[in-house]
Amino acid sequence: MNLMTNTQDNKITVGLDIGSETIRCAIGQLDQETKKIKLLGISSTPSAGMKRGVITNRDELIEKLELVLNNSELMANKKVTNAILSITGEHIRSLNTQAAIALNRNNGNQGNNLERSINKNDLIQVLDLAQAISLPVDRDILHTLPQEYLVDTLEEITNPIGMTGRRLEGRVHLVTAATTAMNNLVSCVEEIGITVKGLVFQPLASGLSTLKKDEIELGVTLVEIGATTTNISVYHKSAVRHSAIIPIGSSSITNDIAVMLQVSIKEAEEIKIKYASAEASMSSDELKIDISNSNGQLDRSIPENEVSKYVEARMQEILQMVLREISRADIKDPLTYGIVLTGGGAQLRNIIQLAEKAIGVKVREGKPLGIDGLKGIADGPSYATIMGLLLWPLYAKDHMNIRDSSNKGFKNIIEKIRNTIENMF
Repeated sequence: MNLMTNTQDNKITVGLDIGSETIRCAIGQLDQETKKIKLLGISSTPSAGMKRGVITNRDELIEKLELVLNNSELMANKKVTNAILSITGEHIRSLNTQAAIALNRNNGNQGNNLERSINKNDLIQVLDLAQAISLPVDRDILHTLPQEYLVDTLEEITNPIGMTGRRLEGRVHLVTAATTAMNNLVSCVEEIGITVKGLVFQPLASGLSTLKKDEIELGVTLVEIGATTTNISVYHKSAVRHSAIIPIGSSSITNDIAVMLQVSIKEAEEIKIKYASAEASMSSDELKIDISNSNGQLDRSIPENEVSKYVEARMQEILQMVLREISRADIKDPLTYGIVLTGGGAQLRNIIQLAEKAIGVKVREGKPLGIDGLKGIADGPSYATIMGLLLWPLYAKDHMNIRDSSNKGFKNIIEKIRNTIENMF
């Protein structure tokens, strides 16, 4: 019998995607030659103790986390010691902020007005200032994502290091979350002996694994339809311009079917997966869905088209809310490349056709990219977040990650950010 090898090694990356419907764990290894992640192990289990991104039963959640982690470790033959977690929930809020610093501090005399090159410390200082906003005591910063820099009058600079000027301005997208929600999630994972290296807002992880460079540059919106929430991130000019959460997901469709047909949630879910079409006109009037009574005998038959009408009505509502959030991004041409759908809800039949008709732009299914060994195992849209978590340590442009990569544990990072902000006021 082979003994498991320990993962205290920077070539190994571990993700835990904790959803309301499903919990997934994946273990990957960095290939130094291709700079790609190779999937070593993955496992999933039905979720428990979690709803709308908030823990409802800690013991049930810990039990599920331990199960999914053990199964992944067995498949990968690796012993996990740390992981990056996904997070979502109505408590998450985002905003755009900016800050500027003077680069010439010795300009009291005209003859001493020498310009100097911008260095990494200048970037850290301006980003620290940009995130130094006054937050309620129960909230903390989850992500500080640089959008662009300005050097004097020059705009849209992605990397100003080495440039010269008198004034450096940084614009960032901040994602904030409830401190209690973050700490409770971290403590559940730490309970099973895992050090949390970071928390990642779900649509940002999904975007990292599914979006292409041209899409992020010219304008695209990632829409992740989960069980109880729909998460959105709007990209333009290679940066996140807006992110949001809609507190409604694919489980609402299941509930609608259950109420309308007076069947159990389990039966409604089966009907949704097997028969429902997001666009009712693409479903059949002839095909009948047999519904049994409590004794297992045939009770009645419902046309597939009738069920699909319930589904279409709910999906139209979700898509209208998505459109409203995209308009809040306040940028020109946010949908040049349209919409990319991920999450379990993206697998609903004919959802792409409905979304294209409702929104009037190109829509595609978001499948994970940049990871080897996915085919036939984890290449669907519901795996976008977990694959993004594996890629996060390599490719994320999060100021908190870059600045605090030497810290051990997510709680230390949060504490350091809080202290930095308090010291500035």
